[in-house]
Amino acid sequence: MAVPATQIRKGMVIVFEGDPCRVIDFRHHTPGNLRAMVQTKMKNLRNGANFEHRFRADDAIEKASMETHELQFMYAAGDTYHFMNTENYDQIEMDAEALGDNAQWMVPNMEILAEYYDGRPIGIELPQYLVFEIVDTSPVMKTATKTASYKPAKLENGVTINVPEFIATGERVRVNPSTGEYLDRAKD
Repeated sequence: MAVPATQIRKGMVIVFEGDPCRVIDFRHHTPGNLRAMVQTKMKNLRNGANFEHRFRADDAIEKASMETHELQFMYAAGDTYHFMNTENYDQIEMDAEALGDNAQWMVPNMEILAEYYDGRPIGIELPQYLVFEIVDTSPVMKTATKTASYKPAKLENGVTINVPEFIATGERVRVNPSTGEYLDRAKD
């Protein structure tokens, strides 16, 4: 479905040079007595490359027809991650390159949303927060407060994050997987 370039919005997925690309940022620009244009920053969803492109206002762009399916992570074997579609029980493999930074947060039985283009998964969306146990961190300081400095802590999945000084080894914490930031203690 072709639409004019003036309808480009942030987050939209369009087909550009045969590949699905997500619009990261855009700016509608009308310089003086010249024709209007739309300057975009996009990310190619097939290879992960970021690039910029300028569309004329009357260019026709094609919106990508994307599907979303809920997948459950089963296990990892080397650089390959295995998922199961919870709707039809199909098993899907994705490599670490396709998952990008999200690969480090994968734990068995985690449910995620996957975006499909032409019947193949091209990207995933993790939950807003994940709960992990801290397996290694320095001892608790008796005078630690919430606004005190932070210390490194290793999570059960091997990722190291910064946590407040009052967090001890063995505690469960909530983490934002998109930023890798500590949120708070997990309430079990």
